[in-house]
Amino acid sequence: MSTISIGTLQRMSRDTLAALLSASTPTTNLAIIDVRDSDHVGGHIHSSSWVPSSSLDVRMPELVRTLKDTEKVVFHCALSQQRGPSAALRYAREREQTYGPEESQKQEVYVLDGGFVKWQEKYGRDKKLTEAYAADIWREY
Repeated sequence: MSTISIGTLQRMSRDTLAALLSASTPTTNLAIIDVRDSDHVGGHIHSSSWVPSSSLDVRMPELVRTLKDTEKVVFHCALSQQRGPSAALRYAREREQTYGPEESQKQEVYVLDGGFVKWQEKYGRDKKLTEAYAADIWREY
């Protein structure tokens, strides 16, 4: 049985992620996984991969395999309260089951604190950090 739980998942702040993405010479191997579904409209974090939560069952083995050597993996949804943490937990557990606990610990798995809603509040208009941003969609937040 895995010792990984929702409570043990690490959180990453939007500022930390922005700093990692802005580094002129990235010192880390980073993957950002956006698990929003139809609410993916209105923008996304630069270099993120869109893997809708509705497709996670099918895509999880592929993610575990393709991200095997990635140092940091950050999951998020709109608020990172349900889909993002759930996806990160499923990913971390499947990685541990596939590669074993020792190998699994070589990768840091995070949930983006506040999700895309908090991200876009500060970085939505920054074209280096956010792609396809549509400010009018986010006015109600």
